Order: sequence, then C-alpha cells, then structure tokens
Amino acid sequence: VQLQASGGGLVQPGGSLKLSCAASEGTFTMAWFRQAPGKDREFVAAIRRSGGGPYYPESARGRFSISRDNAKNTWYLQMNSLKSEDTAVYYCAASRRGIIAGLVRRANEYEHWGQGTEVTVSS
Repeated sequence: VQLQASGGGLVQPGGSLKLSCAASEGTFTMAWFRQAPGKDREFVAAIRRSGGGPYYPESARGRFSISRDNAKNTWYLQMNSLKSEDTAVYYCAASRRGIIAGLVRRANEYEHWGQGTEVTVSS
C-alpha cells in the first residue's frame, strides 16, 4: 500500500490547515503522527474504516479532527487553533488490521507510511 500525504505549509498561530492522505488501496486503521525536530514521533489521531474511533491524544483533542472517505481511500486531518508547538513533519500511517484502541497510539502497529508533509506554525 502506498500513501501520499499532502496539505502541509506555513500557517500563522491560531490558523487552520487540512492535511490529506491518499492510499493506493483500502486499509482498515488510518492514523496521523508527527515528528518535530529533535523529538520522537508522536501520535496525533487515528480512525478505523468502520466501527471505531476517532482517537486523539490530549494535546490534539478539541483542536484536531480526523475523518475519512472510504470510497476514495483517503483520510484527512483538520487542524484548528494551531500553535507553534504543532510545527512538525506530519506522517500518515495505515494498517490492514483493525488495531485495538489501546494500541492505535503505537507507531510500530502500522505497516504503511506516507512520506510526510511539513507543517510550520509561525508568525
């Protein structure tokens, strides 16, 4: 499965951005992670094709929203009220498995990864 992430860019603090991830075929669990310079990869959001989610860490809850379009094998990350600490490379990830809720935050549960799209929040 090949994943293509897009939608990153430069945005001012308080602004919004919507990322997209298009997969070459259907997957069951879809997620977003991010990695800031000098930091570990961090879970941002996840959703299943059917029957579960979305899931967010506390840092994203209320500001970020993950959604999917199964017909297009595409999922999205709507990011609002962006802060400078949201600056990172954002990666989409997918698994053909229905990852259980307790494990969706673990990067090593996902077999497929996109190339990353850079988000910079700065005035």
